[in-house]
Amino acid sequence: MHGYELIQRIAERSNGVWKPSPGSIYPALAQLEDEGLVLIEKVDGRKTARLTEAGVTYVEEHHDELGNPWDEISASVGRPAQELRALMNQLTGAVRQVASVGTPDQARAAGEVLTEARRAIYRVLADEPAGTGDATGDSDAEQ
Repeated sequence: MHGYELIQRIAERSNGVWKPSPGSIYPALAQLEDEGLVLIEKVDGRKTARLTEAGVTYVEEHHDELGNPWDEISASVGRPAQELRALMNQLTGAVRQVASVGTPDQARAAGEVLTEARRAIYRVLADEPAGTGDATGDSDAEQ
Protein backbone atom coordinates (compact mmCIF):
# COMPACT_ATOMS: atom_id res chain seq x y z
CA MET A 1 0.00 0.00 0.00
CA HIS A 2 1.05 3.56 -0.40
CA GLY A 3 1.06 5.96 2.56
CA TYR A 4 -2.41 7.40 2.07
CA GLU A 5 -3.86 3.90 1.73
CA LEU A 6 -2.22 3.03 5.05
CA ILE A 7 -3.73 6.13 6.65
CA GLN A 8 -7.18 5.18 5.37
CA ARG A 9 -6.81 1.55 6.43
CA ILE A 10 -5.71 2.55 9.94
CA ALA A 11 -8.67 4.93 10.22
CA GLU A 12 -11.04 2.16 9.07
CA ARG A 13 -9.57 -0.54 11.31
CA SER A 14 -9.67 1.77 14.34
CA ASN A 15 -13.27 2.81 13.58
CA GLY A 16 -12.15 6.38 13.02
CA VAL A 17 -10.51 6.64 16.43
CA TRP A 18 -7.01 7.04 15.00
CA LYS A 19 -6.21 8.69 11.69
CA PRO A 20 -2.47 9.24 11.52
CA SER A 21 -1.15 12.18 9.55
CA PRO A 22 1.22 11.90 6.61
CA GLY A 23 3.77 13.56 8.89
CA SER A 24 3.70 10.52 11.15
CA ILE A 25 3.22 7.72 8.60
CA TYR A 26 6.09 8.54 6.25
CA PRO A 27 8.80 8.90 8.91
CA ALA A 28 7.59 5.66 10.52
CA LEU A 29 7.80 3.87 7.17
CA ALA A 30 11.28 5.29 6.58
CA GLN A 31 12.43 4.01 9.97
CA LEU A 32 10.95 0.56 9.31
CA GLU A 33 12.72 0.54 5.96
CA ASP A 34 16.01 1.46 7.66
CA GLU A 35 15.47 -1.48 10.02
CA GLY A 36 14.89 -3.81 7.08
CA LEU A 37 11.32 -4.60 8.10
CA VAL A 38 9.59 -2.78 5.23
CA LEU A 39 10.47 -2.44 1.57
CA ILE A 40 9.56 0.83 -0.14
CA GLU A 41 9.33 0.50 -3.90
CA LYS A 42 7.73 2.38 -6.75
CA VAL A 43 4.68 0.66 -8.23
CA ASP A 44 2.67 2.38 -10.97
CA GLY A 45 4.41 5.67 -10.17
CA ARG A 46 3.61 5.53 -6.44
CA LYS A 47 5.81 4.60 -3.54
CA THR A 48 4.37 1.57 -1.81
CA ALA A 49 5.37 -0.23 1.34
CA ARG A 50 5.26 -3.91 2.09
CA LEU A 51 6.68 -6.07 4.81
CA THR A 52 9.94 -7.76 3.98
CA GLU A 53 10.53 -11.38 4.91
CA ALA A 54 12.31 -10.07 8.02
CA GLY A 55 9.27 -7.88 8.75
CA VAL A 56 6.88 -10.81 8.51
CA THR A 57 9.16 -12.87 10.76
CA TYR A 58 9.37 -10.02 13.29
CA VAL A 59 5.58 -9.71 13.46
CA GLU A 60 5.15 -13.46 13.86
CA GLU A 61 7.83 -13.72 16.57
CA HIS A 62 6.58 -10.68 18.51
CA HIS A 63 2.85 -11.16 18.05
CA ASP A 64 2.14 -11.31 21.79
CA GLU A 65 4.29 -8.26 22.48
CA LEU A 66 2.69 -6.26 19.65
CA GLY A 67 -0.84 -7.17 20.72
CA ASN A 68 -3.88 -5.98 18.82
CA PRO A 69 -3.54 -2.23 18.29
CA TRP A 70 -7.16 -1.88 17.16
CA ASP A 71 -8.50 -3.20 20.46
CA GLU A 72 -6.09 -1.03 22.44
CA ILE A 73 -7.04 2.11 20.51
CA SER A 74 -10.77 1.42 20.84
CA ALA A 75 -10.45 0.71 24.56
CA SER A 76 -8.52 3.94 25.08
CA VAL A 77 -11.43 6.17 24.02
CA GLY A 78 -14.41 4.23 25.36
CA ARG A 79 -17.69 3.23 23.76
CA PRO A 80 -19.57 6.57 23.97
CA ALA A 81 -16.75 8.38 22.15
CA GLN A 82 -16.66 5.66 19.49
CA GLU A 83 -20.41 5.98 18.94
CA LEU A 84 -20.12 9.76 18.63
CA ARG A 85 -17.30 9.38 16.11
CA ALA A 86 -19.39 6.98 14.05
CA LEU A 87 -22.28 9.44 14.04
CA MET A 88 -19.90 12.26 13.12
CA ASN A 89 -18.58 10.23 10.19
CA GLN A 90 -22.14 9.66 8.98
CA LEU A 91 -22.89 13.37 9.27
CA THR A 92 -19.69 14.25 7.44
CA GLY A 93 -20.69 11.92 4.60
CA ALA A 94 -24.08 13.58 4.30
CA VAL A 95 -22.55 17.07 4.30
CA ARG A 96 -20.07 16.04 1.61
CA GLN A 97 -22.95 14.82 -0.53
CA VAL A 98 -24.78 18.14 -0.19
CA ALA A 99 -21.57 20.05 -0.94
CA SER A 100 -20.91 17.86 -3.95
CA VAL A 101 -24.32 17.58 -5.62
CA GLY A 102 -26.67 19.88 -3.73
CA THR A 103 -28.13 23.10 -5.05
CA PRO A 104 -27.10 26.42 -3.51
CA ASP A 105 -30.38 26.46 -1.57
CA GLN A 106 -29.72 22.94 -0.25
CA ALA A 107 -26.20 23.92 0.77
CA ARG A 108 -27.53 26.99 2.58
CA ALA A 109 -30.19 24.91 4.37
CA ALA A 110 -27.59 22.30 5.35
CA GLY A 111 -25.40 25.10 6.74
CA GLU A 112 -28.29 26.28 8.91
CA VAL A 113 -28.84 22.73 10.20
CA LEU A 114 -25.13 22.41 11.04
CA THR A 115 -25.10 25.76 12.81
CA GLU A 116 -28.08 24.77 14.94
CA ALA A 117 -26.53 21.35 15.63
CA ARG A 118 -23.30 22.98 16.83
CA ARG A 119 -25.27 25.27 19.15
CA ALA A 120 -27.35 22.38 20.46
CA ILE A 121 -24.22 20.36 21.22
CA TYR A 122 -22.77 23.25 23.21
CA ARG A 123 -26.07 23.44 25.11
CA VAL A 124 -25.63 19.74 25.96
CA LEU A 125 -22.18 20.53 27.38
CA ALA A 126 -23.65 23.40 29.37
CA ASP A 127 -26.36 21.06 30.73
CA GLU A 128 -29.04 23.36 29.34
CA PRO A 129 -32.37 21.95 28.23
CA ALA A 130 -32.93 21.80 24.47
CA GLY A 131 -34.37 24.95 22.96
CA THR A 132 -32.82 27.36 25.49
CA GLY A 133 -30.17 30.08 25.08
CA ASP A 134 -27.10 30.01 22.93
CA ALA A 135 -24.19 28.52 24.89
CA THR A 136 -21.71 29.38 22.12
CA GLY A 137 -21.62 33.09 22.67
CA ASP A 138 -22.58 33.66 19.02
CA SER A 139 -24.77 36.63 18.45
CA ASP A 140 -27.04 37.11 15.47
CA ALA A 141 -24.84 40.03 14.40
CA GLU A 142 -21.79 37.71 14.12
CA GLN A 143 -23.49 35.39 11.66
